[in-house]
Amino acid sequence: MLPGLEPFAAAELRALRGVREPRAAAGAVRFAFAGPWAALHALRTVVAVYAVVPFAVPRPKALLGHEHLTRLLAAIAAVRRGAPAGERFASFRLGAAGEGSSVLMRLAETLARETGLAFEPETGELLLRLRRAPHQEGWEALLRLTPRPLSARRWRVCNLPGGLNAGVAAAMLALAEVRASDRLLNAMCGSGTLAIEQALTLPPARLLACDTSAAALACTRDNARAAGVTLELLQADATALPLPDASVSVVVADPPWGDAVGTHGRNRALYPAFLLEAARVTAPGGRLVILTHELRLFDEVLAQPAVRARWDSVRSVQVFHGGHRPRLWLLRRLA
Repeated sequence: MLPGLEPFAAAELRALRGVREPRAAAGAVRFAFAGPWAALHALRTVVAVYAVVPFAVPRPKALLGHEHLTRLLAAIAAVRRGAPAGERFASFRLGAAGEGSSVLMRLAETLARETGLAFEPETGELLLRLRRAPHQEGWEALLRLTPRPLSARRWRVCNLPGGLNAGVAAAMLALAEVRASDRLLNAMCGSGTLAIEQALTLPPARLLACDTSAAALACTRDNARAAGVTLELLQADATALPLPDASVSVVVADPPWGDAVGTHGRNRALYPAFLLEAARVTAPGGRLVILTHELRLFDEVLAQPAVRARWDSVRSVQVFHGGHRPRLWLLRRLA
């Protein structure tokens, strides 16, 4: 998973029947599981889920031995049987240090022969990673449970520059604690990731996505159609919304960071104007969750008297996203 999202992934796992002892580490949560794998396929805040098979061997070459190879083949067969509905594994690839070595090429040839899967080093669907066991002697084989990363949503048929990672979007919505009775506004919606993630998880009483760009709204519409959800779309400036005062209870936004989209100079005007407008349309006690890499600017904006009088900063979480270290902020609307 993306570093910083471990608490959100652990919370998702704890809500699943059959999960035992979730333990968070940097960029991962290890856990034991006794249940249908389909439940793991539905996780929203993770990049991927792997089955971990430990081997008490000094080096990967030993995996070619009969006993260890039999265990590895059994694990591959289990992953193939547990593929998501309507999907299958037709190929595999290896992810390991020295993956082009003669030993790993022999292993790849052996697995291809025994499983009937095509070995495709760059695009293989069944990803097998080999690494040293982190807390004991030996090695681990990690088998991804799905042909593609869980964070690569199947509904995403349209992308825009600076698009939001779906796992980060799911974490933002978890932070907002959206309820079925909420009226949610996804401001500056871009390709609609936040609104669509919420519609698929728990549709609120009203779900509105707005953007100034007609192209962005068309992209959102295409993605929503692919996801099988209906959104209320509005072409509007997030700093001058055509909405009544206190008409929403949750606002979520991924505004421009000034690199792939927008500029730092324009953000100095955009950020305070947006927070004040979001305060106008948000009912007292409502929540705003925002993601930005403009960390210093956002701290400055939060300290402005007009903003401080309207929003209480409840929590912030730093995450890794596209080579950046942005923060999620949870703000609560003051009465």
